[in-house]
Amino acid sequence: MGIHSCDIPVQVDDTKVFRLNRYENVSSLDPAFARSKSNNWMANLMYTGLVNFDDSLHIIPEIAKKWDISEDGKIYTFTLRNDVYFHKHPAFGKDSTRTVVASDFEYSFQRLTNPKVGSSGGFVLNNVADYKALNDSVFQVELKSAFPPFLGLMAMKYCSVVPKELFENDGEAFKENPIGTGPFQFQLWENNVKLVLKKNPLFYKKDESSENLPYLDYVAVNFLPEKHSEFLQLVQGKIDMMASLDPSYKDELLTADGHLQEKYQEDLVMIKAPYLNTEYLCFYLDDNAEVPAELRKAMNMSIDKSKMIQFLRNNIGFPAHGGFIPKGLPGHQEDLGDGYNPIKAREIISKYKSENASLPKVKLVTTQEYADICEFVQSEMFKTGWPIEVNVVDPSTLRDGKASGKFPFFRANWGADYPDAENFLSLFYSQNFAPNGPNYSHFKSDEFDALYMKALQMNDEKARVEVYKQMDELIMNEMPVIPTFYDQSTTFLRKNVKGFKSTPIDMLDLTRVRKD
Repeated sequence: MGIHSCDIPVQVDDTKVFRLNRYENVSSLDPAFARSKSNNWMANLMYTGLVNFDDSLHIIPEIAKKWDISEDGKIYTFTLRNDVYFHKHPAFGKDSTRTVVASDFEYSFQRLTNPKVGSSGGFVLNNVADYKALNDSVFQVELKSAFPPFLGLMAMKYCSVVPKELFENDGEAFKENPIGTGPFQFQLWENNVKLVLKKNPLFYKKDESSENLPYLDYVAVNFLPEKHSEFLQLVQGKIDMMASLDPSYKDELLTADGHLQEKYQEDLVMIKAPYLNTEYLCFYLDDNAEVPAELRKAMNMSIDKSKMIQFLRNNIGFPAHGGFIPKGLPGHQEDLGDGYNPIKAREIISKYKSENASLPKVKLVTTQEYADICEFVQSEMFKTGWPIEVNVVDPSTLRDGKASGKFPFFRANWGADYPDAENFLSLFYSQNFAPNGPNYSHFKSDEFDALYMKALQMNDEKARVEVYKQMDELIMNEMPVIPTFYDQSTTFLRKNVKGFKSTPIDMLDLTRVRKD
């Protein structure tokens, strides 16, 4: 797809232009297809929805200035702002724009479930029974059953608002010039070559000094597929940021303990932020009675997770000294369980061996990508007197095996579908047994299930987070899984970039970014 318009005017001050590269091409500028990171990032610059997240992933108002939730947790009534305008386009008539009204959300939601559209985001409405505009400023959503993380789903870019006018004639007008309400608007797109967005002069947000946002005039995106080329462009000052760390240049850019190499410190800055992904080792409990909870805990105590992160990942990531809820998500606790304690682990293992004649034979299944992590676990276990095997298989074999219960012990990870701890704790709810759900361990606890159902009835986020903490403590006490580390995003910026923030959902937000 090639869409042509004018590029950035030559007289524009370079400090008003933010330049970046995406080695993964943007496949669509329609928020209904905001599935990949590249699509999501561009959608976040161009569109807004009812609600959003703050830096700590708490829900905050966006186009909805407030909302009410019915006592049974099923009906959400959103009251909209009246100062949100669509980007300018001739389709809106003589004023070239208009304000967003509740029926625009009705239309935008219909697109998500319309088979002719084929959106990848229809799942966000799976639990929705009905939605309707009560008038221009009130939009109401009724759920089939209470689901407190629902507002988190509404903050996904799929749920952004788009105008009906541009979808007449098979949406050709929208394809040529996508229109939203975000801080930047469409300027130019040459598929696989470049994408240019320009400042939206109608954007409804101001800073604390009443200055209109965003500060930047343009965002220019290149699509160089070679990651090493992206790195060279950053070093040469041709782009302002790089949001990846590829093995091909990792050691060139970073020291062994994860700091910027001295030769780059004058020009670059690195921002690390929690990323909602928990890496873990999983016991399949149906066939794993021979590895009782005390031995699972001893294994957890045997692994020096800080050392693992330092030497195997250049300190990118956080050692999992807490529970299954990752760092950066409300409900995460810094310390849960016994922590690294090899002396106590050896005592437990030695005692078990003396009482049972032998230790269980354990084979840890992994893929080549994580073989070094699992071999590290193997060496740590050898020190405690409990030798284990490591079995490397291809990704599809592991994927099928963990779903079918073929592997008693394997390495896995879970990344957030939506930023609520329920998404992580659902892996231990007994109704979610794999292969029909994400409970790969087949962990079952009546106490945990009761807490899970209790949390689903609680609309008060703070109170719900306290229940999440209880559930995570219960998991770490039973140890169906051993969390190894929580992931981390790394962003490299030119030093003249100011106001850039990285969040646990790794979304690109340039609303308050400046360049000196």
